[in-house]
Amino acid sequence: QVQLAESGGGLVQAGGSLRLSCAASGSIFYIRMTSWYRQAPGNERELVAAITRGGTANYADSVKGRFTISRDNAKNTVYLQMNSLKPEDTAIYYCKAAFASRDYWGEGTLVTVSS
Repeated sequence: QVQLAESGGGLVQAGGSLRLSCAASGSIFYIRMTSWYRQAPGNERELVAAITRGGTANYADSVKGRFTISRDNAKNTVYLQMNSLKPEDTAIYYCKAAFASRDYWGEGTLVTVSS
């Protein structure tokens, strides 16, 4: 069993920055990949960024060059640094931990970017 807790969301003006955190607890050793997804009203949930246990990261084209995913293994935490935020980045951001047999999701944190 794994528990994920996101934090760091909030209201920010366009061009601003936020850092989201995803703290994992429980049986985290076998997590293969940790990802950030987002879901805006009326839209499907989409992948934003992902990072493997080994530290390899990949990003959606819409956030490349603006967002950075990183991990602190000592703190069992994955971060999403979001810079140059745009109103279209407004969404609920979710953290997902992928195991071989199943995925675990957090409850999400709301990011609102005002123009």
